[in-house]
Amino acid sequence: MTIASSSSQAGIIQRDSAWWQSAVGYQIYPASFADSNGDGIGDIPGIIAKLDHLADLGIGFIWLSPVYASPMVDNGYDISDYRAINPIFGTMADMDRLITEARARRIGIVMDLVVNHTSDQHPWFRAARADRGSPYRDYYIWRDQPPGKGTPADIEASFGGSAWSRDSKSGDWYFHLFAPQQPDLNWTNPALRAEVHAMMNWWLDKGVSGFRMDVIDLIGKQPENGIVADGPELHRYLREMHEATLAGRDAVTVGEAWSATPQNAPLYSAPDRHEVSMVFQFGHVTQFWDEKLGKWKPKPIDWPRLKSTFATWQGALHGTGWNSLFWGNHDLPRAVSRYGDEGKHRVASAKALATILHLMEGTPYIYQGEEIGMTNAGFTRIDQYRDVETLNFHRIQLAEGVDEAAFLAGARANSRDNARTPMQWSGAANAGFTQGTPWISVNANYPSLNVERDRADPDGVFQLYRRLIALRRDHAVIRHGDFRLLLPDHPALVAYQRRLGSETLLVIANMSRQAVNLPPSGISAIHGRDILTGRRVSMQPGGKFEPYETVAIWL
Repeated sequence: MTIASSSSQAGIIQRDSAWWQSAVGYQIYPASFADSNGDGIGDIPGIIAKLDHLADLGIGFIWLSPVYASPMVDNGYDISDYRAINPIFGTMADMDRLITEARARRIGIVMDLVVNHTSDQHPWFRAARADRGSPYRDYYIWRDQPPGKGTPADIEASFGGSAWSRDSKSGDWYFHLFAPQQPDLNWTNPALRAEVHAMMNWWLDKGVSGFRMDVIDLIGKQPENGIVADGPELHRYLREMHEATLAGRDAVTVGEAWSATPQNAPLYSAPDRHEVSMVFQFGHVTQFWDEKLGKWKPKPIDWPRLKSTFATWQGALHGTGWNSLFWGNHDLPRAVSRYGDEGKHRVASAKALATILHLMEGTPYIYQGEEIGMTNAGFTRIDQYRDVETLNFHRIQLAEGVDEAAFLAGARANSRDNARTPMQWSGAANAGFTQGTPWISVNANYPSLNVERDRADPDGVFQLYRRLIALRRDHAVIRHGDFRLLLPDHPALVAYQRRLGSETLLVIANMSRQAVNLPPSGISAIHGRDILTGRRVSMQPGGKFEPYETVAIWL
């Protein structure tokens, strides 16, 4: 999948030899994508049946959330066998066919690498808890006694409660940053690291195109020192991993790193460091969470602040690393519901969000359903949720005195289940996702919001995504041009320029439900043809942008 060409400007080497710099990724959450056998759970044959939809969209690779053997405590992110497929998703033969069929359409499969932790049903952990003398004991993190309250090692798990749980079989305490059924691996053990490397090579030899690395910034943890993320050995482990698995292969890697900052992100993705291709960072997400209640009490989006964050990251990695670009994923709310308008202006705001993201520098990711502007679940009762994090925090926060209505309002805005309702393929029963009973309820808006209907609309969301993906593939200025933020303090207009050599692209979007006027300073008169719609645009300062109106013009 190598794309042969290169260019340079101002001493910056542009790496078009990296195919993933002109490609767009698409995340599939398998349980919710397409069900082929009527059991209500999406599966690998269902994905294969929809590959032509993705090929027509123009994506370059699929990030496939876990399909490995798993008890499904955390919907597959608790893995009991890295080299087996969960029967609810299909067989290894199905997986091999997916790799082959996707590659025939010039689409790579990027596996979800979950190696911060395993399931407590993994043979390694079962051996570790059965025998203190087992070599697998040191694959995990154990203590004779839990750390005292207030000590550095007294760490809270991400899903709530203590990160230390007592194993009833051995009597000792083990460490888990997520659910108790997800014990953390001990990356200080070279034998464990060698096992992970061997597993990665096994998948690469099968033909996958790379890995999305789940919470990879946590593998260097030092609980005894209170260090969870970005530990002192993290980058050594990543360089060792690259050398043992990725060196010499034409693969893409993206590391999920909630702790990444503009200052340390180049350490991950600088080409001479040989760690990962890019990271997922979440500065644009977490800055709008409440200081105490976090995601369960989200703050309104402040566009000047959000624009500043984007500009900072564009500048920090230009010529020194590589950005990943995304609005949503399986852990985040639907982009239209969080950043746009899921009501009257749903289509226009979905298109505006797509344009803002895809015309920046970096590799864009589309989360399933984003290409038609799917919205949050709209659940009103706790029994509608399936997510372990949501259910845990509902119990914890109610015990702490949080009003249930307030918690449910936060869950409607930010629960992970908002992104996990079934893909809306048609207006048929269950949105065409399954002939059975879906494992989680289908969004009630599916009769009017579905792939079949949106694809038939020449001005729909899908057709704009196709255009944006083609523009990235065809224009080096979108892939590698520098970025200059315009109108940084405007409360509604998102505006920036991309420039490479003699090419300059101007992007402006009104991210509000009201019409706004182009201010008298900051941007001169706009004249040209909108590359997204083909319409002529002629506007002076004071000219009006309609709600969520977007233009992209060559200057």
